[in-house]
Amino acid sequence: MSRKPTLAVVGATGAVGSVMLDVISRRADVWGEIRLIASPRSAGRKLRVRGEEVTVQAISEEVFEGVDVAHFDLPDEVSAHWVPIAAAKGVIVVDKSGYFRMDPDVPLVVAEANPEAVRNRPKGIIANANCTTLALIPSLAALNRSFGLVSMSVASYQAASGAGQAGFDSLYDQLGAVAGKRDLGTVSGDVREAIGEGGDDTFGAPLALNVVPKVGGWRPDGWTSEELKVRNESRKILDLPDLKVASTCVRVPVATGHSQAVHATFSSPVSADAARKVLAEAPGVTVVDDPDNNVYPMPIDATGRDDTLVGRIRTSIDFDNSLEFFVVGDNLLKGAALNSAQTAELLLPELS
Repeated sequence: MSRKPTLAVVGATGAVGSVMLDVISRRADVWGEIRLIASPRSAGRKLRVRGEEVTVQAISEEVFEGVDVAHFDLPDEVSAHWVPIAAAKGVIVVDKSGYFRMDPDVPLVVAEANPEAVRNRPKGIIANANCTTLALIPSLAALNRSFGLVSMSVASYQAASGAGQAGFDSLYDQLGAVAGKRDLGTVSGDVREAIGEGGDDTFGAPLALNVVPKVGGWRPDGWTSEELKVRNESRKILDLPDLKVASTCVRVPVATGHSQAVHATFSSPVSADAARKVLAEAPGVTVVDDPDNNVYPMPIDATGRDDTLVGRIRTSIDFDNSLEFFVVGDNLLKGAALNSAQTAELLLPELS
């Protein structure tokens, strides 16, 4: 029997890293050694993966010796340094940061959309898309194959956990500060006062009892980095360089699960029933669409699920060849760890 390939998880102690270990543990046992890697301050910690305790190692050049595939979940600037070092050791890197996504020599892979792209990686690096894009792509890829996607307008409602552990902590702290105060939100400034100093630090504004129309950093002409990621990454993954995209990304007081309202226009006529049929057969998608019985996608139902949930599917009234629909995905699961795991598994035939 051939040797099972060695897998490394870099950034194993982070919020997505912990989900990564759970994903690896519950999927098919296709990997040999699992090597856990993190910053020197986390070295020596023991984490469970596949039912065993594994000691976290400090990141270094030497730690990549003998590794076949490595999942990276590090900040952009840290990935920019360490990913090429690992790749130079012969490691195939699946990187979750934003640093390499738009590099023309780095494929941006979503298993449901462009699995064949893993084979074209001249730098030895494969990028994982942004969590917002990943919630969209399984549905868009299926609809594009059937009807030919021309343009889309997207409004996102993004969970606090998209900002990492700090996002979780800030949201729960803020909810604690406003809990039980039933008069809050009725006077300008009262929510800010209740949350107190530091309430703006993580999201740029209080999130409890509020929504914040800014996700990511500011870019020219009033766009945010998150909004441009939805546009640019969707174009690259779907191989639609001229796809017209408008996006507004909003942070909402939800712990986990990114939701998006989508208006999509196609080159061919499309009905809601035809779209529903296509989506029901699409990998990575579950249709949740019975509004008469209050059945539609919501973050509280998408959390912990591998598939993205799609519903509220309807034909546009005023726009030809267009659909409206609502999609929700677990931003820590499909939006990060699961897609990375699926991408790594696409490499197995060439590693066996």
